Amino acid sequence: MSKSVKRVTEAAQILGLNISIQTMPDSTRSAADAANACNCEVGQIVKSLIFKGENSNALKLVLLGGHHDLDLKKAKEIFGEPLTRADPKRVRSETGFAIGGVAPIGHLETPETWIDANLLNHKQVWAAAGTPNSVFSVDPEHLMRAINAQIFTNS
Repeated sequence: MSKSVKRVTEAAQILGLNISIQTMPDSTRSAADAANACNCEVGQIVKSLIFKGENSNALKLVLLGGHHDLDLKKAKEIFGEPLTRADPKRVRSETGFAIGGVAPIGHLETPETWIDANLLNHKQVWAAAGTPNSVFSVDPEHLMRAINAQIFTNS
């Protein structure tokens, strides 16, 4: 088990999330690949995207449904400041995860976290578990409460 997957497992226990991490034979890096591997709808895939606030310079974790993209032109009205993609080296050093395997839990430094309201329409969603081919399923309401995520509407 990789250090990242172990950190996700430990974080889930601390947060009271009952998860089972699955290692897929192929990459689940894209939402379509993940949905195929997990045998679910693309909308049930949690994309864990890391952005940098242009004013605060703080990292922000945005949990987005797999069938959506984030409209960065609306970032200021949603998140209080414009956002840009975070530098991959900074993402790894502050979260402990490489882009493509960023989990919604188990970060070295917990970023401000937001969750797309569309994810809450599902009973179960699938998220990265620390590597490009590891995933776990979770009730999105439980995840949202466990990580104190703020809800936003991405339309």
